[in-house]
Amino acid sequence: MKFLLDNWMLITVALASGAALLFPVLSAGKGLNPQDMVQLMNREKATVIDVCEPEEFARGHVIGAKNLPLGQLEDKLAQLVKNKSSQVIMVCQVGARSARAAATARKLGFENVQSLAGGLKAWQAASMPVEKA
Repeated sequence: MKFLLDNWMLITVALASGAALLFPVLSAGKGLNPQDMVQLMNREKATVIDVCEPEEFARGHVIGAKNLPLGQLEDKLAQLVKNKSSQVIMVCQVGARSARAAATARKLGFENVQSLAGGLKAWQAASMPVEKA
């Protein structure tokens, strides 16, 4: 006990550094980062679906993305992506709608659905290309 009291600062620093090391692991699953998304697009031929409204999509989107607004997802996703085991990446402006869209797609039976963490803003911040409709 004396050791803990005498070295409380060292113990605090050790715990803080351990928490900092664990943070990326614990925050994983919140979505893809732009670099991982590019790898999935290139290696796995992932289908990118932008769940923004058409006006937002027209202002800018990931190159090759298909527009399917979140409100139409349940009705039209199966028409857009035929194979439920193929890679699908959901994208929106900041990542909130795409995370909901990914959860909805999983409920519909799509096995490999992910969301771009931070959305189009994170994509642009990583200097990735955007096209306008």
